[in-house]
Amino acid sequence: MRYPVNEIFQSIQGEGYFTGVPAVFVRLQGCPVGCSWCDTRHTWTLDPQLEVTPERLVGRSNCSSSWCKMTPQQILGSIRHLGYSAKHIVLTGGEPCQYDLLPLTIALIDAGFTIQIETSGTFPVEADPGCWVTLSPKIGMKGGFEVLDSVLAMAQEIKHPVAMEKHIQQLDALLARCPQPHNKVICLQPISQQPRATALAVQICIERNWRLSVQMHKYLHLD
Repeated sequence: MRYPVNEIFQSIQGEGYFTGVPAVFVRLQGCPVGCSWCDTRHTWTLDPQLEVTPERLVGRSNCSSSWCKMTPQQILGSIRHLGYSAKHIVLTGGEPCQYDLLPLTIALIDAGFTIQIETSGTFPVEADPGCWVTLSPKIGMKGGFEVLDSVLAMAQEIKHPVAMEKHIQQLDALLARCPQPHNKVICLQPISQQPRATALAVQICIERNWRLSVQMHKYLHLD
């Protein structure tokens, strides 16, 4: 199995349950969901003409649509070669669950890492059951994909983007589909750090004892 990798880098997780945790981010290329507020639009397309060698991408910030093919062993080897100290790995994108993540997650867990998968919930999660699944549900996007019940059921964390009241209503509808919604960590994340969105998210988090996710890495200029 070879995965289309956009970048591999080490930083601090700035969102959701693991905010503040050192992490290695493995960003995969390709996403058909089409979120209007996406801040990684360069990962949407998988253009064969933009394929490069791993040496040109690994360990470097990549804000372009270039990508490379890497096996689980190559990804693991690159993390070790770069000397990264973080033991938490975030598989993100793009939409990582377009791909069968089982070989990659098995290899990384066997090597002693904890794994977090960040997904829109629009594709089945094929991964080692020991992974932490962060569902950031994308509803009504131009790609036309629906959030799957299977992902709702297995996600340990729901990190919901919020800009207005309708987004809270959408989350309530999703939670009504969950067999055990009270067992999940619920985080509200203001879209684009907008003041009104932040105020709404703070209000609802206080009312419902949910968590606020403020994209700390952006406030710290770690992007």
